[in-house]
Amino acid sequence: MRHGKKFNHLGRKTAHRKAMLSNMAGSLIEHKRVMTTVQKAKALRKVIEPLVTRSKENTTHNRRVAFAVLRQKEVVTELFNVVGPKVGDRPGGYTRIIKTGNRQGDNAEMCMIELVDFNDMYGKDEKKTTRRSRRAKTETAPAVEEAAPVAEVPAAAEESKEESAE
Repeated sequence: MRHGKKFNHLGRKTAHRKAMLSNMAGSLIEHKRVMTTVQKAKALRKVIEPLVTRSKENTTHNRRVAFAVLRQKEVVTELFNVVGPKVGDRPGGYTRIIKTGNRQGDNAEMCMIELVDFNDMYGKDEKKTTRRSRRAKTETAPAVEEAAPVAEVPAAAEESKEESAE
């Protein structure tokens, strides 16, 4: 039975699993991407996402909570000074898992887990691919261009009249 099995034990004892995930989280924060197996990446995502959320607010309590998990002062500093400010406006989903194929020796499914905001290749493509219908663009664009100059002229004239009256 699988009662209460909420996370993958990864074939390790508790202390070994916690130490491994802590070290992997530190490496991910330091290098911004890590090559690992898919199952370890999914387990790592559950560790790193709450830490990145805490790094948005730089308080002593949040730093202590992060240090309890990561156990490396330099990594905690990197998390709060570099990663936290960069993902400040993102509501979640700080990591991306990209499958890379199977490992040569044991055919394990491999992947690359990375911090989303630190990959320039994916960030540029996502912003360019916005969907718009042709009809909406042709109908609204001339109306906005024609209305804008008409609306600006009276506003500018009213402001100059108010300044001259004072």
